Amino acid sequence: MKNKNLTALSKLEIEDIIKNAIKEDLGAYGDITSKHIFGKDDFSESYIICKEKNGAVLCGIDVAKFIFEEIDSKIKFLKLKNDGDFLNTREKICEIKGSTLSILKSERVSLNFIQHLSGIASATKKFTEISSPYSIKITETRKTIPNLRILEKYAVRCGGGYNHRFGLFDGILIKDNHIAAAGGVSKAINMLRNKIPHTLKIEVEVKTQDELLEAVESKADIIMLDNMGFDEMTKSVKLIREKLNDRCKIEASGNVRLETLEQICKTGVDLISSGAITNSAKAIDFSLEFKS
Repeated sequence: MKNKNLTALSKLEIEDIIKNAIKEDLGAYGDITSKHIFGKDDFSESYIICKEKNGAVLCGIDVAKFIFEEIDSKIKFLKLKNDGDFLNTREKICEIKGSTLSILKSERVSLNFIQHLSGIASATKKFTEISSPYSIKITETRKTIPNLRILEKYAVRCGGGYNHRFGLFDGILIKDNHIAAAGGVSKAINMLRNKIPHTLKIEVEVKTQDELLEAVESKADIIMLDNMGFDEMTKSVKLIREKLNDRCKIEASGNVRLETLEQICKTGVDLISSGAITNSAKAIDFSLEFKS
């Protein structure tokens, strides 16, 4: 079933990332091993397979295709699978034909992206399998590798998750240091409300019942319950629903792991954000192999 939340990336969006990754690997001298073994007319056929024992969610196949095309426009790259597909072990995701030198130049850079992004997609999928029966959305946070955020957020979508704000520029989130510097939740919310456009929603992070009450009284649009225990979170959700009904979205964050996820879902929140699905995801094992 196609993931309706998945919007593909264009090459233009990630062109700088791709070019910098290639430059990092090839430097000024290129592949000094391969070019002293093979000539420009040597031709090979190869493929990439998933070697993960328990399978994985694929992410990064289009990134790999862009990399091969960037290195050699004559390369023939045939996709056998698409981002978001579940792969079994030893399953092929693509076939590649062309210059032996070009394939070898593209190999590691492509695999690095596929392994990393598929790890995030696979981790997200495990989370969404638990949260989906509760109709709760899973999102990532800004805990991403610098300069790879657009790709890592895309990987979350491939795993069935949703995206939180991209950066500091596209969403308001009042956090603990804002509250401390402003002198309280209410003061921070009121400062913002008097200055921002009416089209922007205000989200505030709360850690205590006192902060929660201030957020409710100030009619925050979204309230994030941060690092609360399950009982306290359940109590907080009930309070918000009683005071603000469904006009206020409720987010849970902090201590979000597979082991705790279902208990968090049972508290009645609307969405759950987790840094673990991006910053702690295990890379998936893929390999590029030449046809003999």
